[in-house]
Amino acid sequence: MSLEFGRSFHSTPISRFLLLVLCCALWLGCSKGSSEKKYRIAVIPQGSTHEYWKSIHAGAMKAAEDLGKQGVQVEIIWKGPMREDDREQQVQVVEGFLAQGINGIVLAPFDKDALVRPVEEAKRAQIPTVVIDSALASQDPVSFVASNNYHGGELAAEEMGRLLNGTGKVMVLRYQEGVSSTEAREKGFLDKIKAEFPKITVLSSNQHAGATRDTAKSAAENLLDRFGNEIQGIFTPNESSTAGTLLALEDTGRAEKIRFIGFDNSDIFVQAMKAKKLDGVVIQNPFRMGEVGVKTLVDYLQGKPIEKSVDTGVVVVTPANLDSPESQKLLHPPLEQYLK
Repeated sequence: MSLEFGRSFHSTPISRFLLLVLCCALWLGCSKGSSEKKYRIAVIPQGSTHEYWKSIHAGAMKAAEDLGKQGVQVEIIWKGPMREDDREQQVQVVEGFLAQGINGIVLAPFDKDALVRPVEEAKRAQIPTVVIDSALASQDPVSFVASNNYHGGELAAEEMGRLLNGTGKVMVLRYQEGVSSTEAREKGFLDKIKAEFPKITVLSSNQHAGATRDTAKSAAENLLDRFGNEIQGIFTPNESSTAGTLLALEDTGRAEKIRFIGFDNSDIFVQAMKAKKLDGVVIQNPFRMGEVGVKTLVDYLQGKPIEKSVDTGVVVVTPANLDSPESQKLLHPPLEQYLK
């Protein structure tokens, strides 16, 4: 009797219609669940003012846009300290995000040691971290996306050696203590000079520029006053130290007279190279760093295999190759397109 009832139920037009509606609802529900994915990603730079960090921000936004086209919705939450030397504020920013329902963190740590604890806290909260730009003294980050900063320093030394024909006196104006990326650049420069240019003397390598171009300008002026006309070459390892030293050279009338290699990108540096006040800059690819950092984190969240370390590249831009397509692409990332 129940068998006959089942046959009659499935044979009526109304029952077949209801069954069809139920199947469609189930299909749409499964389809919606599989295609609509959304992640909230906190991207935390060392600072908020330099062009370098704006490029990283733009790269992160490009990653979100590209992933959106693939059906993966990513919300980028960009927040960092105003000053690059404010390690405590950066620690607070990381810790503040842990209670805000984020899925992961992309972090450019100012201090390789001070940011270890908040990244450990994030891991305990099951919030993975991808570190970009500057290394962290920890194995907790799921990936490290950055330039080979030591090699960048070596490239600067090679260019300085070429400019001085292998002989002369130079100085290195360091950035700040505890910053892994710039410490690696400084070491790369000094090691290369010592190994390959024995006739080049390093007059000073123990002074720090500080976080801003104003502090860098003051530090550079002190060194220029101290060593007078002995200095024939200067290396600075980041944007603010390069900008401040450029101002000091201009104000003291020594621009164009001292060989000068800087680091990172700025329109000011492009104009200085055209005016022969700056002999070259070592350029990273912060736009790609931000893009790859976010995409790597999303791959990890989706359970896809990722690289533990990604090298985003580093090159030397000089007045000789300034107008090449490769240099122009690095010097002018599409900030306006992605930072609306």
